[in-house]
Amino acid sequence: MSCSSELPGLVACLDKLHYHHGGATLPPDQPHAFVYFITIKNGSEHTVTLLGRKWVVEHDDGSRLVIEGDKIVGETPRLAPGEQFSYNSYHVTGCDASARGSFHGVDDQGRRVHVLLPAFAMTIPRA
Repeated sequence: MSCSSELPGLVACLDKLHYHHGGATLPPDQPHAFVYFITIKNGSEHTVTLLGRKWVVEHDDGSRLVIEGDKIVGETPRLAPGEQFSYNSYHVTGCDASARGSFHGVDDQGRRVHVLLPAFAMTIPRA
């Protein structure tokens, strides 16, 4: 498990990472899919509403993909102290890569908050 916190008590964790190869739904130049499972836990003293996310994926071929947007898998989770939000998503690639993420929002007093998800490797299994 990999975790980080910017607002004391607000933590983002990579729970699991699964690899899948090939299949009709994957493009021929990107036959490797990595499904990741994330949990964001609110251990702070404030209710937090998460409004968006940013991902940076760096591929071993030197390319970089930056994904920013409103919401997290279509939701704006509102987390009271002690609550958590879990989701899963995926990334397809043609080579090994690493990803790191961040989530931003506001607390119950209107202050901007964010939490970082440390980088994790997406390594294609070798036969």
